[in-house]
Amino acid sequence: MSPMLQGILTIIIGVGGCLAYFYGSNLILDRVIFPPRSDDQGRNIRRATMVRPWLFLLPAILALGLYLVYPVIGSFIRSLYDRSGDSFVGLGNYVDMIGEPGFRTAVFNNFLWILFVPAASTFFGLLVAQLTDRLRWGSIAKSLIFMPMAISFVGASLIWKFVYAGDPDIGVINAIGAYFGAEPVDPLQIPFWNNFFIMIIMVWMQTGFAMVILSAALRGIPEETIEAAIIDGANPFQLFFKIKVPQIAGTIGVVWTTITFLTLKVFDIVYTMTGGNFETDILPSYMMDYMFRDDGRATAVAFVIMLIVTPVMIYNIRQARREL
Repeated sequence: MSPMLQGILTIIIGVGGCLAYFYGSNLILDRVIFPPRSDDQGRNIRRATMVRPWLFLLPAILALGLYLVYPVIGSFIRSLYDRSGDSFVGLGNYVDMIGEPGFRTAVFNNFLWILFVPAASTFFGLLVAQLTDRLRWGSIAKSLIFMPMAISFVGASLIWKFVYAGDPDIGVINAIGAYFGAEPVDPLQIPFWNNFFIMIIMVWMQTGFAMVILSAALRGIPEETIEAAIIDGANPFQLFFKIKVPQIAGTIGVVWTTITFLTLKVFDIVYTMTGGNFETDILPSYMMDYMFRDDGRATAVAFVIMLIVTPVMIYNIRQARREL
């Protein structure tokens, strides 16, 4: 079967199956399970109204159970076995992992990423949104800053490799240093600080996202409050930090946690720039090192990543509900 025909059949079967399910389940619910023509007509209508949303959500719930809950449980069980998956070792993989210096380095680097990248991206996004909001050419500046969002992580990493390259004929930083007589240096091989050089790539990409969301939030602030603050004598800094920022605090929190999610999932940038060498390993790249040689250890790392992500996810959901 040709790929085009296979794709057309998949669309027809998928869309047709969904329509058939919703139409059929609705028909059975109204005419068979809770028929409105019986003696308890009012009660049946109320019951059908209560059951209908759950009936429509059933496929999504089953899909989530199959593709989300089951893998989590299966991964945790797999992490309790050895490399071959035959011998039960309990929490042995976790104990060995905690005692390994590479794991501690990856956890430390991950926390550096969580602290620096969302804060810097949100700060610069808010700063750019405020500064370009009143400029004539602000839309052009916003477009240029948002442009890195269209680049993949690997593509952005390759671009920044030309910035960090140790050869002054290629690397921008070393070319500037050579102009002033400095010796060439590879920033990606400087322990600890090389993590921040890699993080800058993520900040460069996510500042545009933060700028777009926060710019919309700033435009949604009522003009009356701003005019009242100006009349009361507020200077630009007071107007920004005491009037505008408190009114968009919820949006700032959502942007912050969204970028935190992306940061916790970053693997491509580190893998492309250093491969986790020179003490730049983070948990996803550390997990990748074990994926094809110790499946038990790799799934244990994956479970640790999930435990770190869960509080951020809960906070993000709560913030989204407050916005509603």
